Amino acid sequence: MAADRCRRVVCLALFLIFFGFPAFIGGNDDIDQQIFQPGIQGTLNVGVAKPRRYLLYDINPGEGFNLRRDVYMRVANLVKKLQDHGSWVLVLPPWGRLYHWKSSTEKQQTKIPWSAFFDLESLNRHIPVIEFEDYIKETGSAEMDEMWYLQSYKDGFFKTGKWEEKVDERDCNDPPVYHPDQSGHYRGWFWGYDEAYVLKFKCVSAQANAGLMVKPLTENTTARSVMINRAEVLLHDAYGQTDYWAARRSMRFSKELRFVGNEFRRKHLNSTDKDDKTIMWEDWRTFKPAVGTAKGGPYLAVHLRRGDFARSHSKNVPSLQGAAKQIRQIKKEQKLKKVYLATDANDQEVKELQKMVKGIVRFKPSKEELNKMKDGGIAIIDQWICSHARYFVGTALSTFSFRIHEERTILGFEPKTTYNRLCADNQSAEECEQPSAWPVVY
Repeated sequence: MAADRCRRVVCLALFLIFFGFPAFIGGNDDIDQQIFQPGIQGTLNVGVAKPRRYLLYDINPGEGFNLRRDVYMRVANLVKKLQDHGSWVLVLPPWGRLYHWKSSTEKQQTKIPWSAFFDLESLNRHIPVIEFEDYIKETGSAEMDEMWYLQSYKDGFFKTGKWEEKVDERDCNDPPVYHPDQSGHYRGWFWGYDEAYVLKFKCVSAQANAGLMVKPLTENTTARSVMINRAEVLLHDAYGQTDYWAARRSMRFSKELRFVGNEFRRKHLNSTDKDDKTIMWEDWRTFKPAVGTAKGGPYLAVHLRRGDFARSHSKNVPSLQGAAKQIRQIKKEQKLKKVYLATDANDQEVKELQKMVKGIVRFKPSKEELNKMKDGGIAIIDQWICSHARYFVGTALSTFSFRIHEERTILGFEPKTTYNRLCADNQSAEECEQPSAWPVVY
């Protein structure tokens, strides 16, 4: 009997849930009918989900790896603003064919996904991002609705000296590198994807922060996918402020590359996160170390730019002998015996430097490691190891050094151990201006 009563109670509860209380208790039939009629006040109206829109972007082919990272931050924060106007997602442009990537694996360095270098889960904690391959899967093809090819104004800032934020569709300043095929589809370089094309192409003059693109993207087009080419034309909305640092902090390197760098530190530099006080929390949004909490491993890290940089910036870059002299002096002052060297110098220059400075250590990948991690991955490992040193000194005007400054700041290092650079041979202390320190803004 008790079991029968329990079954009746359960049935009654289910009946109430599925058919509603008024119908069961004999409520007003008119009210009952109104409740379930579409459009009547009081009805629960469920809005139709808006289709996802895609923002793609690319950068001038001549720009390097670390500037491209900076442009990502500008576009990412544009997408963050677009989130207030719909369901926008940023499509990450595959890596490849960069000027400084000159290893023997150069021909393989196309169609490289962002996940090879960065932690996509971390990026997605700031804004929604997907790889281009995922875009193809989601939309069913490599087709893009529109391309906005950015350019400067012919009568813009560099001609008039007057800064005025504006964005307008204009005739192309120069012949575009994208051309329609027989079907009217615009084709050109799309990261090595021959099947990719754009349906509509237009030149857009821009003299603006990235955020100014919100209005034209939400009011001047209904395209589901828009590609902004030469996105380096757009500037940061608020350089060094909260959104800037949020985007930068989200750009954590891939776990695999961090693991390789950490193993090298442990084996060759007596450096671990626990001893160095550089343990990071899994979620960057809650990782907010106080300045000076990071200690760093017992080694000096040096980023020395050579090659074309040494020639084009000779007034700010030391000779090998000048660099060696400064490195020896810093070693002595900081009481450090080992020097981790990140450099694009050739093998002969490195050998010369090793003769002048004792204790130089470098990460030299095997052929298999290079094939797997590519030049970009090796550069990241260099940056990661430099970011964990007790003391860092870089090269003036180098975006490679600048990214290390940021990484160390995020980890909680003292500015005086971070914002340092090598001086040119004939520069006085007054002339050798040190990099400006930029604190994290949470």
